[in-house]
Amino acid sequence: MKLGKVEFCHLLQIIALFLCLSGMNQAEPSRSRSKPYFQSGRTRTKRSWVWNQFFVLEEYMGTDPLYVGKLHSDVDKGDGSIKYILSGEGASSIFIIDENTGDIHATKRLDREEQAYYTLRAQALDRLTNKPVEPESEFVIKIQDINDNEPKFLDGPYTAGVPEMSPVGTSVVQVTATDADDPTYGNSARVVYSILQGQPYFSVEPKTGVIKTALPNMDREAKDQYLLVIQAKDMVGQNGGLSGTTSVTVTLTDVNDNPPRFPRRSYQYNVPESLPVASVVARIKAADADVGPNAEMEYKIVDGDGLGVFKISVDKDTQEGIITIQKELDFEAKTSYTLRIEAANMHVDPRFLSLGPFNDMTTVKIIVEDVDEPPVFTSRLYSMVVSEAAKVGTIIGTVAAHDPDASNSPVRYSIDRNTDLERYFNIDANSGVITTAKSLDRETNAVHNITVLAMESQNPAQIGRGYVAITILDINDNAPEFAMEYETTVCENAQPGQVIQKISAIDKDDPPNGHQFYFSLTAEAANNHNFTLQDNKGDVSPYFSGAVNLY
Repeated sequence: MKLGKVEFCHLLQIIALFLCLSGMNQAEPSRSRSKPYFQSGRTRTKRSWVWNQFFVLEEYMGTDPLYVGKLHSDVDKGDGSIKYILSGEGASSIFIIDENTGDIHATKRLDREEQAYYTLRAQALDRLTNKPVEPESEFVIKIQDINDNEPKFLDGPYTAGVPEMSPVGTSVVQVTATDADDPTYGNSARVVYSILQGQPYFSVEPKTGVIKTALPNMDREAKDQYLLVIQAKDMVGQNGGLSGTTSVTVTLTDVNDNPPRFPRRSYQYNVPESLPVASVVARIKAADADVGPNAEMEYKIVDGDGLGVFKISVDKDTQEGIITIQKELDFEAKTSYTLRIEAANMHVDPRFLSLGPFNDMTTVKIIVEDVDEPPVFTSRLYSMVVSEAAKVGTIIGTVAAHDPDASNSPVRYSIDRNTDLERYFNIDANSGVITTAKSLDRETNAVHNITVLAMESQNPAQIGRGYVAITILDINDNAPEFAMEYETTVCENAQPGQVIQKISAIDKDDPPNGHQFYFSLTAEAANNHNFTLQDNKGDVSPYFSGAVNLY
């Protein structure tokens, strides 16, 4: 016949109660002495209380009050003259006493885990006088433990981590179960641990609850998490013991035991020759089964014919190798490049070097595609000169541009009229010869900056631009002019030879060594003998001047 948990506890209670009562009946009465007790003016020797040791079995399931023990004084002759009084913890509410016999009973089911003992006081009174015949005495009723509490994992469920590839016996985590039963009495609180789920990968030490690895070379990349079920059983694991369980989730943490590997031995990418410098040409990635820092890698261009044209860096977020351009591409100069790329782990674990090299190689071929480029001038800036006296149609100079593509399409020229609004110049559409289209005036504009357009005949959308600076050379085509209109006053008492006015002249022309002017009076003014003009040759002022003198 199998017993359930409740029936089994009841059986244990009955057995323990039987043993307890048997011990009470066989125990030698304990006695204590105290000072003489005085009553009614007479002295007599105090008599002792007599009782057995008091123990109450917890969780008693019977219907009748549970007998605890008996109080008795040797003053009591059994004639009913003595009555017993009980006070203290649980008196009347939990424990009752037969005032005639001194028998104590428990009226409620007791739980040792709630309260392990009760302290009470007993007194024997004379029934007629209601006065004590013995001094009040204190005693303890202990609650006898039974195995009625299963072990519990108060901190569960647990989570833990252990590095993959750990050796057998590596500690993972310690679990602890507590049992509310009395640890000083029997085996009710003595717990042993066992593993119900998680073998053969893990084991648990029966006494300590320390979980350890049980298999070597557990690989996170194959399986990274395990769910364990741990049991704690009291009564040292014997039959009839109570048990509790908890779960432990164990995660294998990563170690760098996997090298990077390119999924392909070679790659090919096509890029247009017009791609700007610093543009991304390609992204490649080596696969690494590890995670986090163990999967971090660096890339290098270790060989190839594009060492100075391309560079590779790593994207920290994706661990991709990013290939970018360092120099402009030119299909007409080179149509393809072949690069040898290496990927290597940045954090290598020496323990796993025996597994092989922690790097890998691949080949990247970059094909440069031809792009229809605009015509290119032989010079970015042309400098030309022409005299301002040049006649219309005078040739100033020639510009030249060509189609850099393999097709070498013919080029036609024109002037960007936004840079020559007055249309001073023309250009031959086929030859690039620039001529004058209008008379030029250096004094109006000494330098003309114009933009020449070169357009592919086969694709007018492809336009190149060249820049021409035309300097106008000066000729002496401007007469001197007085710097200002002069109006002079003179005092009537001015002395002869006194300078009354200095005059000066300017010229819009720009000879290399500057102008030299000669001053004289007109014939009409020369007849006036009151004034003379002195020509100051060699004056170093910005313009030469003369002085009018009074004589």
